[in-house]
Amino acid sequence: MNLRAVLKNPNERLRRKAKKVSVEDIHSPEIQTLIDDLIETMQVENGVGIAATQIGSDKRVIIVDVNGVLPLINPEIVGKSLRKIEFEEGCLSVPGVTGIVKRHKEVKLKAYDRNGEPLTIHAKGLLAIVLQHETDHLDGILFIDKVIRYTNPPRM
Repeated sequence: MNLRAVLKNPNERLRRKAKKVSVEDIHSPEIQTLIDDLIETMQVENGVGIAATQIGSDKRVIIVDVNGVLPLINPEIVGKSLRKIEFEEGCLSVPGVTGIVKRHKEVKLKAYDRNGEPLTIHAKGLLAIVLQHETDHLDGILFIDKVIRYTNPPRM
């Protein structure tokens, strides 16, 4: 495992769209090492989630740690509740900044686990928020793009 530097906004690599990982590549040393590095980096940085784009990788891989560490490869939100909730968010790539973001209260997500097994997650509450936040990263979207009001605004 290897601690990796977390890219900070406005690094332009945070705005790139990540590429899907082929099912064959999931078992590769590159992807398995990436997963291990993401887990270690997230834990050292005290995050509840991290996306591969945050450490400069262009792979569609995220880690969430709400009810235990869960690596997700090619995560895709395939269902969303109509109801939304407001939640205070922060981000390892935007240190010291927090704000209220409105997100779907529940989501359905499909992905592969680190063994290449397909899985479907029905999430609500904090897990749903973290899944939306991290999948946004894979599309080059930061939480500050969706903030409706800052609780700790960026310094100018």
